[in-house]
Amino acid sequence: MDYLEALQKRYSVKKFDPSKEVSSQILQNILQAGKLSASSLGLQPYKILVVESKEMLEKLFPAFHNASQISSCSKLIVIVSKKTVDRSYIDGYFRHISEVREIPVENLSPFRRNIESYTESNVDVQAWADKQSYIVLGSLIFAAAMEEVDSCPMEGFKKDLIEEILGLDTEKEGVAVTLALGYRSEDDDFQRLKKVRKPDEKLFKFI
Repeated sequence: MDYLEALQKRYSVKKFDPSKEVSSQILQNILQAGKLSASSLGLQPYKILVVESKEMLEKLFPAFHNASQISSCSKLIVIVSKKTVDRSYIDGYFRHISEVREIPVENLSPFRRNIESYTESNVDVQAWADKQSYIVLGSLIFAAAMEEVDSCPMEGFKKDLIEEILGLDTEKEGVAVTLALGYRSEDDDFQRLKKVRKPDEKLFKFI
């Protein structure tokens, strides 16, 4: 499918068809797109949780202000961002680079100094990591559209409750955003509405 056609067809689904499941292979393709997403400094200060079990989805219902998507979706993706990037995390990152690129870790010292200079400054790590999580979100939405899988990004939730249900260590990480995946229900009338976006002349400015 042409990517503009896929994005034109895409909308934030309000009700999924609970009888339709996203296959494991298609899910893996979408997740790989998230894995390959752009990331500041390559640090990927987040992790992606995939909620598949109906039991866990049911537990999460009360955490969402509008649970219609959660009650009918095939999968729920929860992007969790880091609140701190400590030395051990950076150590692991550089060991991984060394292994993948087959170069001595010592050769990466200049890059490491740049990263440490940034992470040890007064930067708000959680705000920075949340921004990275939203870049991943965009990649996941785009990939889902290309796979003809419907989605709905969701911020309307009780953050503390989701973190409690998922057993997160809130000293180190927190939920940034969620994404429901599945296939639109025939009785979701939003799919028949024309997509409304700013006209080009109000959105784009060439300088």
